[in-house]
Amino acid sequence: MGFKRSWVQIPPARGFLLTERVTRFLDRMIKAPTTGIAIAALICYTAVSLFAEDRAQAHALKLNRTAFQHAQELISAGRFIPDGKGAWSEHRPSADEENTFIRLNGFAEYAKWHLGIDERYPENTKRRYKFPYGDFKDVHRCGLLAARSRAIQYRYYDIEDAAGRLIEMSSRKREQAAAPLPNP
Repeated sequence: MGFKRSWVQIPPARGFLLTERVTRFLDRMIKAPTTGIAIAALICYTAVSLFAEDRAQAHALKLNRTAFQHAQELISAGRFIPDGKGAWSEHRPSADEENTFIRLNGFAEYAKWHLGIDERYPENTKRRYKFPYGDFKDVHRCGLLAARSRAIQYRYYDIEDAAGRLIEMSSRKREQAAAPLPNP
């Protein structure tokens, strides 16, 4: 009974180009019994760190608490439109309307209309602000529904929760407005 070595050629990972020199080095290291394990561990560590980097980028998007409070204030003041699901594509501000709003009011005001902040981008860029919910005048129920749906899809739980709470708040406010006043 003898020990048979198997020679396995490891293809390069997607996105990496291994030079011939690196390939020969890896081949020599894999042939050595003790270092083969170390190389396998190094490869696993590299793969895990790549996935962790993707995960960190996904978590760079945070809830914009200022925008959440702004939306609450607008809903409390009755400045919301109880439109239906799917209407956001028609009610969402166009790029030109966004640019005009930024030019007149600045990025600080623009940020108040977006529930998400992507911290990978600079503050004075439109790319930083995600999950819009209104038309720069009123909160739109369809915008909140779209934001919650997209947050669920991409697993941004804090944004999903915030959009859900705003939807509930607007529904309660609408019910209060529709309720008849009691007779004295």
